[in-house]
Amino acid sequence: MTTDPNDGWKRWHERRTETVAAPYGPLALVGTHWIEDHPEGRLPDIPGKWVVDGAGVVLNATESDGLTLDGRPFAGAVGLGADAEPAARVTLGERRFVVLVREGIWGVRDYDPDAASRRAFRGIDATPYDPRWSVPGRYTPYEAARTVRVGTADGVERGLGLAGELAFTLAGQERTLQVARRADGRLWAVFADATSGDGSFRFRFLYPAAPDAEGRTTVDFNRAQLPPCAFADHFICPFPPPGNTLGVAIEAGERNLA
Repeated sequence: MTTDPNDGWKRWHERRTETVAAPYGPLALVGTHWIEDHPEGRLPDIPGKWVVDGAGVVLNATESDGLTLDGRPFAGAVGLGADAEPAARVTLGERRFVVLVREGIWGVRDYDPDAASRRAFRGIDATPYDPRWSVPGRYTPYEAARTVRVGTADGVERGLGLAGELAFTLAGQERTLQVARRADGRLWAVFADATSGDGSFRFRFLYPAAPDAEGRTTVDFNRAQLPPCAFADHFICPFPPPGNTLGVAIEAGERNLA
């Protein structure tokens, strides 16, 4: 029994909408605070005192702060490592305070299910499935992983790890994307195209399936995704690396917020 690609795309789009709108999805992020920007350890609108100590963060809190740690009321001092976002050990009511680290810089993210952006969400504007935008691809890993410096959504240049190159033919031309490889084997491309900033968000993400032993996978731009920073200003999404701006109008996938 074969699966109708259009039906599969509809289910994917429904799941994406549900994930984005979830209580701790990207729409719920109301702040990302870098601890080094607050030398006294007092983060905006977040109780307690947060300081970097060695390879982690130390939180000092009193009972009046109202914080919980691992689901229990917390007062005292505790060392914290990076959380598996959006899960968090420290909470305040329904809010979650996610500890993160980027290139040795520690921060705290504030997720609030009552965020105005989540309440205002009306869906994702996505183009219906079109088979023209789903093509065979071939992944070739680099001899050694590379890191390139790219701009990010918060104006800071950071490293983007790249594992190889994905080649495919689209709109009659051979094209390539530099891609990372995720822990589950899937590829990850940050790309722009001729619609970026004019018909679609300024850049998008694509997650082709894990390549087979010969490097074969499918490059399906019908499943191009808006990056998290399209939903909240507090994400630090990387911009496309050099060579990942495609000279074709990819009128497929997620385009903007509805």
